[in-house]
Amino acid sequence: MTTLIIEISKYFMILLMAFYTYFNFRFFSYQDLEDKKAVCGRQNQAMFLIHLLAFLVIYLKSQDEAVIGFYLAQVVFFVCYIGGFRLLYRNVSRLLVNNTAMLLCVGFIIQTRLSIEKGQALAGKQFVVAALAAAISLLLPFIMDRVWQLSKIPWVYGLGGLVLLAAVWMKGNTSYGAQLSLSLGGASFQPSEFVKITFVFFTAAMFYHSTSFRTVCVTTAAAAAHVLVLVASKDLGGALIFFTTYLFMLFVATSNWVYLGTGVLSGSVAAVAAYYLFSHVRIRVEAWANPWADIDNRGYQITQSLFAIGTGGWFGSGLFQGMPYKIPVVEKDFIFAAIFEEMGGIFAVCVLLICLGCFIQFMMIASKMRAAFYKLIAFGLGMVYITQVFLNVGGVVKFIPSTGVTLPFVSYGGSSVFSTFFLFHIVQGLYILKRNEEEEDEGEF
Repeated sequence: MTTLIIEISKYFMILLMAFYTYFNFRFFSYQDLEDKKAVCGRQNQAMFLIHLLAFLVIYLKSQDEAVIGFYLAQVVFFVCYIGGFRLLYRNVSRLLVNNTAMLLCVGFIIQTRLSIEKGQALAGKQFVVAALAAAISLLLPFIMDRVWQLSKIPWVYGLGGLVLLAAVWMKGNTSYGAQLSLSLGGASFQPSEFVKITFVFFTAAMFYHSTSFRTVCVTTAAAAAHVLVLVASKDLGGALIFFTTYLFMLFVATSNWVYLGTGVLSGSVAAVAAYYLFSHVRIRVEAWANPWADIDNRGYQITQSLFAIGTGGWFGSGLFQGMPYKIPVVEKDFIFAAIFEEMGGIFAVCVLLICLGCFIQFMMIASKMRAAFYKLIAFGLGMVYITQVFLNVGGVVKFIPSTGVTLPFVSYGGSSVFSTFFLFHIVQGLYILKRNEEEEDEGEF
């Protein structure tokens, strides 16, 4: 009976996820506010049904009554988060709130399934961190709506970020060959996750004040320093995110194709140089190029990921019917493979399309902002987000070498969850600011 429920629920979850994703893009076609609210309401219904079905399967497989309590705690969290945001901020972007909740929902489902299989409290820790991060970051839209002085301190962002990255380089904890985190009071955190945000603020503030050749050179030098420190720490994924974000922010600020072309050429040369200069770069590239040549060592992670994807197919094997736990650190870098194997390729593609919907919303907010500083912030944070999604998924499916970055809101990791909440809520603050300005303008006529 349990097997039958798992099989049937699998198809229902895929169908509900497809509906949710359809509404994600249907939202952009509506102009009327009531129509948009109706679409967002249907998204909420689909999400809560997916959540219920998944935890029903998890309970049936585990027979652990603690799963029921954990499920109810998550329901309370989602209701408070979605309802609380609307209560605190009248002009909130409901699409971003819904997509945040949906991505967290997928993450909680997969983390809970992996926690039970591996005998670890991954999901519980992730839930506590997510709830804390959501509560703290709810203040960010209020700050963005009221503090203009944020544009006046570019070097606070720039130097502060560099100091944190340098501290990781000199004293950081090593994980899988890269220096990524700092320990503080018995807990560890990954500074680069937060420096991504200060880096965007630094770049936006510099180009808000001037886009002269001198300013471009100074800002580029500071950006290069960020990237070089990350490369020295062997945080290749972080370095790529910073480089890509800066390059496109520079292009948007200046509309100079020469800068863009020079940046792409310089990045290509640097990538080739890194391959020959750093052994850890060569190891990752060689493992990507031919993982089958060393399947028991360097190629093990990517080959297991490809096996999982191939096993899952379009409809997946169903929760607890696959073996995603065989992929090393599957809860972090390779969680997309776990989704693909048990939830199916259709479900996994929908997750990607939801991420794309978030990026489109970021870009739409950026295009509507009047102040160049706010416009560049929204654009820069959007680039940080979509680049990270691309690097994570691209590494999982062997499109690019693995870079060790997480899938925002879905992968396990406290620093990643915190920084992604900050990123989303800063952009949410810009959206609220814009909507408030529009209402004031309408009130004058």
